[in-house]
Amino acid sequence: MLILIAGPYRSGTGDDPEAMARNLARLEEAAWPIFRSGHVPMIGEWVALPVLRGAGATGPTDPVAEQVMYPTAQRLLQHCGAVLRLPGESTGADQDVRIAQDRGLPVYRRVEDIPGYEAA
Repeated sequence: MLILIAGPYRSGTGDDPEAMARNLARLEEAAWPIFRSGHVPMIGEWVALPVLRGAGATGPTDPVAEQVMYPTAQRLLQHCGAVLRLPGESTGADQDVRIAQDRGLPVYRRVEDIPGYEAA
């Protein structure tokens, strides 16, 4: 199953690039346990950030980002079988959860609840 990892990226950072990098690292911490459990992890920023660079944007605070960041997650959710919602306030992650629920996809709140999860 392709599982979208959703959680804070830009939220609460004051647009500080180092804080956003720390948030992305927190999201990425869930990637290995998901993969180890037999699934494919996906984070919207893994796709959106290169798309932004290709569009000539300076980063996630560039005005072009509105046309890329949320739409990327929405498009990815057309291919995902579930969402892992990590803790923390995030409008985008909450939107991902709503879309997943509308599509009848499972939303997990802990990586341990993902089918096939095995502790390291």
